Amino acid sequence: MSLALTVHNLSITRSGRKILENISFGINKGEVLVITGPAACGKTSLGLALAQQLYYQGTIQWDLPAGSQIAWVEQQHHFKTLQSTTDLYYQQRFNSYDTEETQTVATSIGERLPEANTLIDEMGIRYLLDEKLIQLSNGENKKLQLLNALLLQPEVLIMDQPFSGLDTPTRQWLNEQVIRLKEKGVLVILICSADEIPESADRVLELKHGKVLGIQDRISHQNQSSQIIAEPVAVINEPIPQHNDVSVFDSIIDMEDVTVKYGDKLILDQINWRVLPGECWLLTGPNGAGKSTLLSLVTGDNPQAYANKIHLFGKRRGTGESIWDIKKKTGFLSPELHVYFNSGSTGFETVASGLFDTIGLFRTVNEEDAAWIMQWMDVCGVIHLKDKRLQDMSTGEQRLVLLARALVKDPPLLVLDEPCQGLDPDRKHHLLDLINRICTVTGKTLVFVSHYEKEVPGCIGKYIRIEGGRRCK
Repeated sequence: MSLALTVHNLSITRSGRKILENISFGINKGEVLVITGPAACGKTSLGLALAQQLYYQGTIQWDLPAGSQIAWVEQQHHFKTLQSTTDLYYQQRFNSYDTEETQTVATSIGERLPEANTLIDEMGIRYLLDEKLIQLSNGENKKLQLLNALLLQPEVLIMDQPFSGLDTPTRQWLNEQVIRLKEKGVLVILICSADEIPESADRVLELKHGKVLGIQDRISHQNQSSQIIAEPVAVINEPIPQHNDVSVFDSIIDMEDVTVKYGDKLILDQINWRVLPGECWLLTGPNGAGKSTLLSLVTGDNPQAYANKIHLFGKRRGTGESIWDIKKKTGFLSPELHVYFNSGSTGFETVASGLFDTIGLFRTVNEEDAAWIMQWMDVCGVIHLKDKRLQDMSTGEQRLVLLARALVKDPPLLVLDEPCQGLDPDRKHHLLDLINRICTVTGKTLVFVSHYEKEVPGCIGKYIRIEGGRRCK
């Protein structure tokens, strides 16, 4: 077989730090390559360099027909307003009067819409065509990213964490799509966790500390990985920090026949749900089922809460409590919130902002608060990131810092939406153990969202599933 890609002595330096050093490998024509490795090993930087979107030293040589297209699907979705600005905010998605600032899905696809029909039906997203981009869930945005990349009909398709945020049927569809592309001669490069390597992969390139640890066929890699004992992630054995008494509420969440509509579109249909103090719930459902909207009612971000019978922490919404009264009792993490966070913030500033429920730190903290912040960063294993800016962290590192932000108030309620996205297997295991320990030791109430049955903390004892806006029985 002839090589479609040759990489020789590739090195990348960002913010004065060496990210990748002397990377050399090749890919044969007709192969599917997976790039994997632990957090902050340089996977995304390598993908960006291959996609010609990041400066590098060394050689990247493609053996492709003239004019060939290289498509890049980034891990996080990004879009602009109709005025081509990025002046968007998290709660904007739930304010119907404020969503006119972004395109619809159909408009974003544009004149390629006729040729997109087959893929649209395969992905089951025809219902999204008239939706505003800002109103899409994390999984729906991922589907649109994949659709737009496939419409380019590229000779090379590079996807960073493409399975993250997708429900089970869509992950299966994507696996099948990779096989189809491979049969057509498209070179597919997947950047993903070691526990998400698809059967369509031919070879696996493993990175560690910015260098190639090895490159081998998928079967050999999986056999070798199964025999390796994972490196332990530091676990803090100190007592979990705790300020608040979590037992003072009769109920944490109490919803009665809750319905949410935007125009003629019904999002949630007569949802009844009661969560008692100390209960740990798993919330599941396919992409677009209404999970994010349900959570927005809990976190105080959706104004339609006032038109429904909802009690949070024992008080009826609309009886005088402010959004800040709710937020100070709730620790929240989600992929959508992640997108809107200030990437220029340091790790310390990001965690500290959780004390004030702001997306970024806009005030100074006193010595007592600073010590408290450092204690939670220590518990979450991110104290070494205190001076590092989010934009210079890997996505997995960012996710752990944002988890510390959700915990720093010591809130009675934790709402964690897909917190394991972007984490390698070791860190997923560490995070789930940490959440389980926190809830078990402190008696916190938890609402946990996941599309993966294995990515659930042991403390989960209750279950709610939403499909088509309705609660499944």
